[in-house]
Amino acid sequence: MKCNGSQILIEVLIEQGVDTVFGYPGGAVLNIYDALYLNSDRIRHVLTAHEQGASHAADGYARATGKTGVVIATSGPGATNLVTGIATAYMDSVPMVAITGNVGTSLIGKDSFQEVYIAGITMPITKHNFVVRHVEELADVLRDAFRIANTGRPGPVLVDIPKDVTAAVCEFQNKPRLEIDQSFDLRESDLKRIAEVINQAERPVIYFGGGVVCSGAADDLRRLMKKAEIPATWTMMAAGTLPPDDPLNLGMIGMHGKVSAGRAVDRSDVLLSIGARFSDRVATDTNRFAPDARIIHVDIDAAEINKNILTDDSLVSDAKTFLREILPYIHEARHAEWMTKITDWRQRLDYRPKDSETRLRPERVIKIISEVAGPEAIFATDVGQHQMWAAQYCGRIKPRQFLTSGGLGTMGYGYGAAIGAKFGCPDKPVVHITGDGSFHMNLNELCTTVTYEVPVVTVIMNNSVLGMVRQWQTIFYGQRYSHTTLDRKTNYVKLAEAFGAQGFRCTTPAEFKAALSAALSHKGPTIIDCVIDRDERVLPMIPPNGSIDDIIAD
Repeated sequence: MKCNGSQILIEVLIEQGVDTVFGYPGGAVLNIYDALYLNSDRIRHVLTAHEQGASHAADGYARATGKTGVVIATSGPGATNLVTGIATAYMDSVPMVAITGNVGTSLIGKDSFQEVYIAGITMPITKHNFVVRHVEELADVLRDAFRIANTGRPGPVLVDIPKDVTAAVCEFQNKPRLEIDQSFDLRESDLKRIAEVINQAERPVIYFGGGVVCSGAADDLRRLMKKAEIPATWTMMAAGTLPPDDPLNLGMIGMHGKVSAGRAVDRSDVLLSIGARFSDRVATDTNRFAPDARIIHVDIDAAEINKNILTDDSLVSDAKTFLREILPYIHEARHAEWMTKITDWRQRLDYRPKDSETRLRPERVIKIISEVAGPEAIFATDVGQHQMWAAQYCGRIKPRQFLTSGGLGTMGYGYGAAIGAKFGCPDKPVVHITGDGSFHMNLNELCTTVTYEVPVVTVIMNNSVLGMVRQWQTIFYGQRYSHTTLDRKTNYVKLAEAFGAQGFRCTTPAEFKAALSAALSHKGPTIIDCVIDRDERVLPMIPPNGSIDDIIAD
């Protein structure tokens, strides 16, 4: 059949299983938006307040559902407004297809109105990008974009389409959706070699990250842990993979991870890393990280092997294939002495925050959210102290329940991500956990939740400072608080009401619990302003370039 470029775009999106896209219209994408209007019964478009919010919504949708997130923006400033969201997805390996309009092909390179070379701008932050100059290429380019976004290590792909290409007509034929096989052919000799090291270990630890979530390998991981009694620690990107009450769950590792988890890695004799990248927030001092361990690194991306930490053995594989194929070679084992030691560290070393009934402590706020919102709730955070408190105490029991910007550390990520998660998982409660600094970055998306009656609950940890930066200034900069005090007079209750939402202000646990219960039963969005002390700190903390021996615990 004959179709114009815009209709081809719609047909391929539907062919690829897309039912929801996020975006913002403009001149260069008018043809695309006309096609969206004509096909509104087949594909849903969510209009955000800003293109950055749309990019984060596509990201949150992808993380919560496991599908590919799709975002659409016009040329020039519309396209450049996607850059932070694309970079966020790239750093955290999130499958996303970003579709941008551009000026007509005859106007490219002439400094035309709203012209920008978005393919060049995004080259370092995408797996691949395309500029489509001929309508005959469009369908297969779009199919390639979805294939690339989901093959190997997931990530964003950008497709830039000049306006005349969206209007041009050519023959189009639907094709079956390509089923992507992520499995790797692993050699038996490699599996036996690695299994032998694990079987001989006396103090083994598994360290895993977002790669386990991406490949849907949580159950496979638990089977290995249980069979060989191997405790596991995880990065923030893997929060929720293990139930909090699992005795083999060491908790989060890293700069603000559990002391016992850091100590277990430090004293391990074999460290099996699966789908993690040894970032500077985990291997804070590479020379002192797991000094006595034989390190085995399994990752889908060969470029990650030996990038940050030199390993003793490695395997390029997705987490699911590796865990399934190595399991038969792993012996049933028990490490009673090792687990006794870890239990002792947990009891003696792990940080236990003080509680209060008369004022809001941040750790208590997170625990109340976890309790009241329930085990199926999805949490989306921004970046700062609240992010770390949420990761430490969120109590999620399944993967894809904790959405956060781990690699890029994007303030303003959380609200868009929460919106995307709610559209992708409408039957699950979604709570956006933020700080007053982060919330101001993209608070305009409140109009999106109001317009679509999206019942996202936003909990603001309001300490009137940029808490994490101020914490560093307190510890490392002699309490010289340079531009981290937020002397803003924002009334969040009135702000919520001005947008058409409801708002609450809380200063005690009882007030917060009541407000949260009311918010979760409300049909629209809610803002809850939680007033906390500006001197609250995220603990424990490993100083930059430090090790577990340098831990700050009080």
